[in-house]
Amino acid sequence: MMGNFILAPVFIHLLIAIFQLIAWRKTVTQRILSVGGALGALVATIILFRQVYLNGTFTVNASNWEAPFSIIFVADLLGVTMVLLTSIAAFAVSMFSATGLSRQRMLYGYFPIFHFLVMGLNGAFLTGDIFNLYVWFEVIIISSFVLMTLGGRKNQLEGALKYMSMNILASMFFLTGIGILYGMTGSLNMADLAIKMHDVQNRSLVGITSVFFILGFGIKSAVFPLYFWLPSSYHTPPSAVAATFGGLLTKVGIYAILRVNSLIFIPDNFTRTLLMVIAVLTILTGTFGALNKTNIRRLFSYLIVCHIGFMVGGIAMFSKLALMGTLFYLIHDIMVKTNMFLISGVIMQLRGVVTMEKLGGLYKEYPKISLLIAIVLLSLVGIPPLSGFWPKVYLFREAFNEHQYFFVGALIIGSLATLYVIAKLWAEVFWKEVPADVVVDNKFEPMPFLRKVLLIVPVSILGIVSVYIGLNAEVIIQVADRIATELLDTSSYINAVFKN
Repeated sequence: MMGNFILAPVFIHLLIAIFQLIAWRKTVTQRILSVGGALGALVATIILFRQVYLNGTFTVNASNWEAPFSIIFVADLLGVTMVLLTSIAAFAVSMFSATGLSRQRMLYGYFPIFHFLVMGLNGAFLTGDIFNLYVWFEVIIISSFVLMTLGGRKNQLEGALKYMSMNILASMFFLTGIGILYGMTGSLNMADLAIKMHDVQNRSLVGITSVFFILGFGIKSAVFPLYFWLPSSYHTPPSAVAATFGGLLTKVGIYAILRVNSLIFIPDNFTRTLLMVIAVLTILTGTFGALNKTNIRRLFSYLIVCHIGFMVGGIAMFSKLALMGTLFYLIHDIMVKTNMFLISGVIMQLRGVVTMEKLGGLYKEYPKISLLIAIVLLSLVGIPPLSGFWPKVYLFREAFNEHQYFFVGALIIGSLATLYVIAKLWAEVFWKEVPADVVVDNKFEPMPFLRKVLLIVPVSILGIVSVYIGLNAEVIIQVADRIATELLDTSSYINAVFKN
């Protein structure tokens, strides 16, 4: 019934990018196309999500060949949920970019590259072919590298070098794993691989192949010990770029781990233990890295690492409750982390810096904006009943059931550390007085009223979504429950691909 409409989230952003390339030096046109196109993609994605939620998985072949020989796109509930979250975040970031980005950076091609990046993300979430997942990953990497270097400042280039080198290494592991998979099964279709992997006799080779995928996706997710590229690079680009990276790019790795380990490699005891060790060390690394940071963006970068560990730990347990906690946290984290970097951009506009010792007095001067930011910060910490609280309930409960006490300890440490650093941030940035020796570079007050509104509205939109997630947790739990069921029993995915 849906037919080629499955590809709408991909092609809308492709068309936006093409039209923006035509209007290369017309920045006003590019802004209108970006915001309008992102809104259109969001509406299309909502329609697609509703159809999948009500009617089940849809597929479309990109040729007249049948699976497993065709290039296939699969819109299951996990994939369209990720596309929906991407569309919400992309709409907010496009609106913020229209105001919060300098015209000079727009002239470097920011908007078309941004939409190529979103196109790559949507393609990765919808593809049903493991090699095409690699292709979409490469689209994401190339686009993100261009965005990270946009403007050519020294710290950007240094961060981009670390980012690109580690992602090239991740791609090598990923491509090697794909090559071994094809050698074992003669197939690249993920549903076909789910069937054929059961018949592979050499289980040792299967285990080694799964490690290649864990390494590839683990680097992209910024897990221990190959996480250092993230806090070294995410604080360097403009806030709009950092918001896209912080909210979405690492979550592609988490999505890929979920997809591959549910369809192709059902985690055995060794894989679960390996993932749990990685999860605990990732949480602790992110926690201790965040404790002494005074640059707000670097602080948020380490919190990304810390909270990635929460999700990897849920995948390691690979039970229904654990996966529900992981999926709920994934939904929460995309919205909140995107918003945190947009907030850092708002602070930059208000004060000209994002270093805590040079900030202060924001609550006194901007009480309404500060209260909006406070809600987002409380969601990040996980104060009940906001969005960050509910997934931890599932993770804690299942960790106790599975006797994963090291993970329980890491969750407690990570949660308390998040509370501490966010309380410190609030005290330093919003409550204390502006230091006497600091000259405030306020770019916000000279702005026209409409530009001010456009700067705050994206933060408000994502804040409202986070509040909705927390206050309507039963809705998110129902979605997470269905996705977790489909991950544990992949028959509906396989039947949809082969039209059974």
